[in-house]
Amino acid sequence: MPYQCQSQWRPFVQKSLSTTSPTATATATTTTLKLGGRPCSSRSNSQSPSSQGTASFSSASFSSSSNNNEGGNTLSSSRGRNAVSLLPVYLSDARAVTKYHPVHAPDGALQLSVAENQMLEDLLVPAIQKFSSAFQHHDQIDDDNHDKHDDDFIGGFFHSDQIYYQQTHGRAGLRQAMGNYLQRILKLSTSTTLTDKTLDVDGIVMGAGCNAVLENLCFCLTEPGDAVLLPTPYYAAFEFDLVARAGLNIVPVHTRTFHSRGNNNEEEEEEGENAAFYYYPNRASLDAAYDCALEKGSQPKILLLSHPNNPLGICYPPSVILECIQWAREKLVHLVSDEIYAGSVYQSNHPETGEETFQSVLKLAATSSESSADTHHHGKGLGLGPFVHFVYALSKDFALSGLRVGVAYSENEEIRVPMQKLNDLCQISSQTQVTIEEMLSSPHRGQSDGGNTTYGTFGSKLWSTDSFLPENHKRIKERSQTLQNVLQECQIPFLKGDSGLFLWMDLSEFLPELPKGEASGLAESQESMDARERVLYLELMKEFGLLFTPGRSMRNELPGFFRCVFTAASEAEFALALERIKCFVTAKRK
Repeated sequence: MPYQCQSQWRPFVQKSLSTTSPTATATATTTTLKLGGRPCSSRSNSQSPSSQGTASFSSASFSSSSNNNEGGNTLSSSRGRNAVSLLPVYLSDARAVTKYHPVHAPDGALQLSVAENQMLEDLLVPAIQKFSSAFQHHDQIDDDNHDKHDDDFIGGFFHSDQIYYQQTHGRAGLRQAMGNYLQRILKLSTSTTLTDKTLDVDGIVMGAGCNAVLENLCFCLTEPGDAVLLPTPYYAAFEFDLVARAGLNIVPVHTRTFHSRGNNNEEEEEEGENAAFYYYPNRASLDAAYDCALEKGSQPKILLLSHPNNPLGICYPPSVILECIQWAREKLVHLVSDEIYAGSVYQSNHPETGEETFQSVLKLAATSSESSADTHHHGKGLGLGPFVHFVYALSKDFALSGLRVGVAYSENEEIRVPMQKLNDLCQISSQTQVTIEEMLSSPHRGQSDGGNTTYGTFGSKLWSTDSFLPENHKRIKERSQTLQNVLQECQIPFLKGDSGLFLWMDLSEFLPELPKGEASGLAESQESMDARERVLYLELMKEFGLLFTPGRSMRNELPGFFRCVFTAASEAEFALALERIKCFVTAKRK
């Protein structure tokens, strides 16, 4: 079923960033496209007066007319104002509400919308203190491959070379430690024989957070106005990360209408309209989004996957990932896999099939026998070819969002130097790099190499992968199961999570009634969907003290779905949240 694109949409062009209007108002363009008569949204930062309208979860508006004068606005640029307008409205709502405090605001809203893990401070704080102050590397090599000596340390805290400029893409020791860590959690080949494929450390770029390395990667793969295809629902901040400066157009890949009912009988019978397969991208849905972008003059350059998925809290099955890889290679579209939750998969195997829950795009792309990949493989790396890329960070799996440690990996040699140079704008501080290198390389508790093994090799156990992450998985799984039990008790439909820090809930039962004359289901107008969900969102937040992430802010196809971050609260706050959910359901069903 092809998209039917309306004519108002304009791709990003550099001209749109100029400040020419004396009364410019920055409002992010919401492009209306249609899939079988059903509108969807495409984002760019081009400006059109016709795009301005009532506030919704889709975008915020920022008026700067008071700063203008007769000669035009000389105090700020339109591109700066447009960047602000890309932030979803719900963020303003969330900042404005009184937050919960056990003493000062016991009736305040519980923050369950920010994807942070607040259950790990007891493990992390002592460990980071140790790693940042005591360096115990066995075979430590600096960036020039010179052995470290005791006299290279300053007070036991700094290496002497830390006070100088660093390699822009990261210190050699950190990149090697990160490569070893990724080999483990992604379950890539860990053999050191020459016949096995391993990550090429030269393809690793360490930057200040996942959004920074993702923006730089996409900047190196695209031109302004090119299209990024994103399966819905998706992480709302992708629109800011890829539009604000890179000037890309985000084209949603809607999936629900491209899955025939009755072909997945067992899951469909059990889960109904909330079955996970409705969210899987397939060749038909990708083709439709690709054609729509072309029709509007935007060249599709990137397919961006969130795997494990944010906000769904599930992993795509290997068959879905392989279909995306094959499609991208055939279309010569770059596949970028954001696997920031790869270390937060708490259900390792499918409960019924026994299939491994999470398989990295890197692993599947490396093992697939595509000639396009083999043609560009020169002996180093996994043999991904130039069209498969990967981003990750320690913000979620290690709850270290404040340290800003992100990583991009690509075997496309044409973008390596540009990526390294752009990373000059978002390097990680040398002290953080050394701390993280120590953290990722530190042996498992109670284990010593005895001088017989190489420090941090695949044969030894590490604190990060063999002590910390298993305990993290245990805690996340317990929280997830507790929330699932309450949702089942309240008869609230949800996706059965297997990864990440959140669950995807269907609260559409509690939406306001459809306006008179409004169609239902996917045929409902976007304005009606946004308005009805916003009423429910504000009711949950202001009347019941529950602050969830609204699904429409993440371009969900239907209204009434919310992401609940079950790790974003203390034990006491989480228990209170469960009681408030029960109170909400009871009050609404009276």
